[in-house]
Amino acid sequence: MRARLLEGGGDAFLDYELLEYVLGLAIPRRDTKPLAKSLLREFGSFPALLAASPAELQRIDGLTEGAAAALKFIEAASLRSLRAAALDRPVLSGWQALSEYLHAAMAHRSAEEFRVIFLNNRNILMRDEVMSSGTVNAAPVYPREIVKRALDLSASAVVLVHNHPSGDPSPSRDDIAMTKAIVEAGRHLGLAVHDHVIISKTGHASFRALGLL
Repeated sequence: MRARLLEGGGDAFLDYELLEYVLGLAIPRRDTKPLAKSLLREFGSFPALLAASPAELQRIDGLTEGAAAALKFIEAASLRSLRAAALDRPVLSGWQALSEYLHAAMAHRSAEEFRVIFLNNRNILMRDEVMSSGTVNAAPVYPREIVKRALDLSASAVVLVHNHPSGDPSPSRDDIAMTKAIVEAGRHLGLAVHDHVIISKTGHASFRALGLL
């Protein structure tokens, strides 16, 4: 498998084969193909597997702590690579790179997560922070905390992002009301809200594109 990868690249492998090799590095001297196939059946896809929490992974029979850590290292390396592609360029002109990073980071989460992209006066990413995590259908958001954090960072603008684990990226009434509250809180302090993006497994929805901002 090592030779195939070095000669032909990752496209030559099925998902379970890539996973089998990674698991083999963490669990030596064991046939990891059955475990690889079992994990993909359990979580549904490779991205969903990588997005699973350590606790979710360690509930799987046969998956050692070392193997769970190896999967989380792969996720971390992948996200760091995608995030680097979105840095050092104006976010609004490099939206595709940012979108790919956000989709990888959030689309397959089993619980809602609210993230804020803080931008400087050139619309270049300063910080990317998860402000809250919650349940399968809610994450608590406090407009005052978001504006306060932006002031602490001397940010000029933000992009709001959260995920819908249900798979439907359509904004809810609560999403719309909460966004309006953040826009209003930031307006008096010179903080612009460029967009609010909802990420899901099936795609994303942009408040600006929908005429909600």
